[in-house]
Amino acid sequence: MSMNRFVALLLALVMVLSLLTGCGKKENTPPDGTAGSAEQGTGAEPQTEPEPQPEPEPEPPADPYDAVRNYWKPEQLTQAWGPDQIVEHLFFHPLIAYPKYAFHECGASQAQRYGLDDWMCTVDEYNKILQSVYDKGYILVAMEDVWSEYTNENGEQRMKRNTLMLPEGKKPLVISFDDVNYYPYMLEEGFASKLVVGDDGEIWAECRDPYTNETFLTKELDATPILDQFVYQHPDFSLNGAKAIFSLTGYYGILGYRTQDDRDIAKDSPERPAFEAKRAAEIEAVKPVIARLKETGWTFGSHTWGHIRLADKPLQTVINDTERWADEVGSLVGPTQILFYPHGGRPDGDDWHKTGERFKYLQSQGFRVFASVGINSFSYIKPDICAVICDRLHPDGTTFRHSRERYLQFYDAKDIMDVDVRPKDENHTIDWQ
Repeated sequence: MSMNRFVALLLALVMVLSLLTGCGKKENTPPDGTAGSAEQGTGAEPQTEPEPQPEPEPEPPADPYDAVRNYWKPEQLTQAWGPDQIVEHLFFHPLIAYPKYAFHECGASQAQRYGLDDWMCTVDEYNKILQSVYDKGYILVAMEDVWSEYTNENGEQRMKRNTLMLPEGKKPLVISFDDVNYYPYMLEEGFASKLVVGDDGEIWAECRDPYTNETFLTKELDATPILDQFVYQHPDFSLNGAKAIFSLTGYYGILGYRTQDDRDIAKDSPERPAFEAKRAAEIEAVKPVIARLKETGWTFGSHTWGHIRLADKPLQTVINDTERWADEVGSLVGPTQILFYPHGGRPDGDDWHKTGERFKYLQSQGFRVFASVGINSFSYIKPDICAVICDRLHPDGTTFRHSRERYLQFYDAKDIMDVDVRPKDENHTIDWQ
């Protein structure tokens, strides 16, 4: 074989080997880019589809109240408000949503209308008061933060005023609301009718327009949602998320729900099953309202079950009433250390200078803060028993007309009072012009 022929054959052999090697390295990938089977490839294990991953749970929406609760940082609370400095306390009754109707057009007697004028505020007056106390530098604080129990050097339990740490320039204010039960008379005289949790998870008031009989939900005609909205708009008005205290009776249920037991219906009465079923439904309906109120800084106190006069009722009556409040109201809202005296009447007639049998009994049931009504937001620690007594001030028609000077630190009645809609006669004169 000639040298040229040998070289040609050798080159041909190299080319064939090169082609065979290229075929052996063919990728196991179809033209569409998907993974091929084992028969298409080089004998490697088949590739499996990845397991589908579940969608992550969506984050729950932020509670708007968090912005209130966390507004003030600890390093901003640099002002010490000591035990000798007054913590002011204002209280209100439920607001009149329709003042013209309440004062002049509802079916109540003239005496009852005058009572509304004496002891209630209108929605407009309440809104102006909130704005005024805010503008004057007040900040809402929780009563539970103001007072605490301690053991003295003799091993006795006593109460003490705590030092509050506030933002510079702020003054502490406690607000409470009596009779947030929405009694039947209120439903006929221009008030809201109950509190509910709306679709947004917030507290609304149910209200009936007395002129059209339309029932609707509102945040603008009741003290509770109004304060909620005001605090959302002004989170610096609340220290650590504090709101206010509900002072509740129980004889017509609570918060607009008829949760009371009717003990006049005998256990074996044929009417009892229907009553129990209705009451059970009302109890279940109020539970989410209570839960949301507690979540957003509201607290609860007793106003006695039957709104009884503690000054002169027999001890057994006080015992029966207190047990019933615990059974029908405390079982829903939880225990409380705060008792608001109905009619401002002090147990045993005088809780300052003596500690009578009624006071001792009430204190034995866990009450520590006993609040009456007066002309000053004063407080007095009882030296002989673990209790403190205090007074509250009351913005209403009576003090608008006759105590303007006393309330100037909070608001000016000239700017607050709805003089155009309130009664004008010889029984309802104004001490200022």
